[in-house]
Amino acid sequence: MSTEFATQFSHVRPQDTSYVDQGLRDFFLYRDLGIAQATGGKVLAQLVKANHAPEQGTGWHRHAADFHIVIMLKGWARFMYGDKETLVAAGDCVHQAPGIVHYLFDYSEDMEYLEIVSPADFKSIEVEGPCEVPAVTPWKNGAV
Repeated sequence: MSTEFATQFSHVRPQDTSYVDQGLRDFFLYRDLGIAQATGGKVLAQLVKANHAPEQGTGWHRHAADFHIVIMLKGWARFMYGDKETLVAAGDCVHQAPGIVHYLFDYSEDMEYLEIVSPADFKSIEVEGPCEVPAVTPWKNGAV
């Protein structure tokens, strides 16, 4: 008896993939969790962590995506969602509604989050921001 699945089984262990600096932002590191391949591009799941101190952040943008959540695993990050500042700390989950204008402008040295997005090849589109963005918090080592 043959069983067909719309997606593939996937099991990625920490030693199977490493953090790389070839993601959307050069100040973050990204670790692929194999979900994009397993779902044929329907969903992306990746771990994202700080690599360099915040300087300019992501800039104002929105994503062309149907679904996007961020689950903060370690540390914290400060976002602007529209004109509202939002602190996302370890244990928090944020659903970024499709098309919401936002700016990740500050984060801790130990920041790490799980990002789940659909589709896997979502686009990031720069936009004009609705307001000024607060200053970043200097890291302990003085880098900013």
